[in-house]
Amino acid sequence: MRKKIEYNSPVVLTFAALSLLSLGLGTVTGGVATNKLFCVYRAPLNDLLTYLRFFSHVLGHVDYGHFISNMLLLLVLGPQLEERFGSRALLAMIASTALVSGLINFIFFPNQALLGASGIVFMMIVLSSFTGYKKEGTLPLTMILVFVLYIGGEIVKGVLGSDNISQLTHVVGGICGGFFGYFFSGGGSLRGT
Repeated sequence: MRKKIEYNSPVVLTFAALSLLSLGLGTVTGGVATNKLFCVYRAPLNDLLTYLRFFSHVLGHVDYGHFISNMLLLLVLGPQLEERFGSRALLAMIASTALVSGLINFIFFPNQALLGASGIVFMMIVLSSFTGYKKEGTLPLTMILVFVLYIGGEIVKGVLGSDNISQLTHVVGGICGGFFGYFFSGGGSLRGT
């Protein structure tokens, strides 16, 4: 029996492919394309690319190591989430998380550029902890532990650390994942399609 390869998770696989394409484009242009298209930073509001970057910054990565660390987790977590919540719902979650993290960086950190999918990955980590969520009035212990361990760790790193990693973006992604998990899993009024 012949096996065929299936494009089983269109949103996640397309996101990974677009991220790889943006990395290649950035490499070929010596970082110019990455800076112009795949980083969010304080820029004039009359520049139409400013609005594109609120979403596209999640596709940009500094280098292959940055890219692969995000894509491995995205490719492990994303397909199960896309199957559970649906492609349109997951795409809306990714776009919303990108917009929120992009706007926060734009407004509160005018001298810092933001790029990478780590906010999306943290959203997926927390969202994954809701896969066993069954009924209103309960909180999965897995979600609480993930929130404390991952998000709490990022808060501590953000306060005590001095690296170039935006822990705030990780926290924002985790909060978005908690919000989406609660509402799309039956705790609120939203439903996945």
